[in-house]
Amino acid sequence: MFKKKKLLLIGKYSFVSSNLFSFLKNKLIVKKISFEDFNKLNDKKISSFNYICNCAISKKYLSQKYKSSNDFDYLITKKIKKFSSKFIFLSSRKIYSSKANLKENDTLKPQDIYSQNKLITEKKIKQYLKNRYIILRISNLIGRPLNNNKKRKVSKTFIDNFFKFKTKETIFYENHFKDFLSINQFTKIFNQILKKNPCGTYNVSLGKKVYIKEILDALNNKNSLKFKKIKIQRPDNFYLNNTKLRKLIKINITKSELINYCYKI
Repeated sequence: MFKKKKLLLIGKYSFVSSNLFSFLKNKLIVKKISFEDFNKLNDKKISSFNYICNCAISKKYLSQKYKSSNDFDYLITKKIKKFSSKFIFLSSRKIYSSKANLKENDTLKPQDIYSQNKLITEKKIKQYLKNRYIILRISNLIGRPLNNNKKRKVSKTFIDNFFKFKTKETIFYENHFKDFLSINQFTKIFNQILKKNPCGTYNVSLGKKVYIKEILDALNNKNSLKFKKIKIQRPDNFYLNNTKLRKLIKINITKSELINYCYKI
């Protein structure tokens, strides 16, 4: 009889963990808990999971120079080192410079303290877990924030900022190109990655230029927000090359699917 794989998601109120849980709960055995509750688990319970993915983050990790005590992923890695569980690390596209067609082996140039810390964590995970890790460098995720996010929201993303403004406000954006994925696309990709059970680092992205105006026009379909463009001195244009990911899972990720998703949320 086929035995379902077991996935532990850490980050009880996380936007990403909540969507992963909803999508995967009928495909795998999935448990979602807080980082605090993870620290209370005994060795037997932790070792029963095939995959462990952390979606929780410390405020200090976002804004302060690296300290291992603020790095939840590192602390989890230390705890699971002696087990056979594979760790899935959610990294960031910000560890790269701002340019087009970024590949996993391109020169890394973290953009801020947060991305500097992410890169340090990547190195620590590789050192500790050898061949028991999957590092996902993720582009911007689009999805309507969940209500339970209000309880423990730490970071603010492009989509968070979109939904927080009142309808009569004017928001200023420069029409840069970036790389986006809908949260639905991401959860499907995540599921396919688990099926392949690789070890390594992967860009998780649409792999195409998506201009801010395209996203805003679609999101604005059911909202009455007004948008204006302004010029800034430092353009933030980028997209990630996802060839390595496509070779692994052979999934069809399209821009039209992303835009249609934005029209509906």
